[in-house]
Amino acid sequence: MSYYSPSIEKLIESFEKLPSIGHKTAQRLAFYMLDLNQEEVEEFTNSIINAKKNLHFCSKCFNISDTDPCNICSNPKRDESVICVVEDVRDVIAMERTHEYNGVYHVLHGSISPMNGVGPDDIKIKELLTRIMDGNVKEIILATNPRVEGEATSMYISKLVKPMGIKATRIARGIPVGGDLEYTDEITLTKALEGRSEI
Repeated sequence: MSYYSPSIEKLIESFEKLPSIGHKTAQRLAFYMLDLNQEEVEEFTNSIINAKKNLHFCSKCFNISDTDPCNICSNPKRDESVICVVEDVRDVIAMERTHEYNGVYHVLHGSISPMNGVGPDDIKIKELLTRIMDGNVKEIILATNPRVEGEATSMYISKLVKPMGIKATRIARGIPVGGDLEYTDEITLTKALEGRSEI
């Protein structure tokens, strides 16, 4: 039995559909929204509607953007000969925050995962290959997540691009800053040893 009116219950249920939002957090968010004035609520809802209406995928890299091509692909200062391949739009943001990368991106929108029924044709690999054949690409940086699916995706793409004469590199993995060796798993330690550099 619900203690709330149907309108509040529906609002709580809507928030519960969001990732990582449990019932209690959904309740807090619902009552927070109810405490806002009408103008603030309309501004919030309009921002969601406008984002949904105005955002789309860049036709070159499949990043999410208001423009096509996106601001990264249309920037003449970016090095189009290097493509950083990532799984998700949020990975582009993470890479950009480093202020160290000046190439372009390709967003796969997933990774190969036979257990979940996701094969190479279900993500943007064909589009990546078309881009490579159409341009002057010299290097592909594989920046997929360090999970089994990410590793499988990187290996698959690497095998496809190497016969084309394209250099395929993988981002290094290792010990996070502030981490302790005693708490680091064996695979991460192994990768850190493999990726060691001279100082």
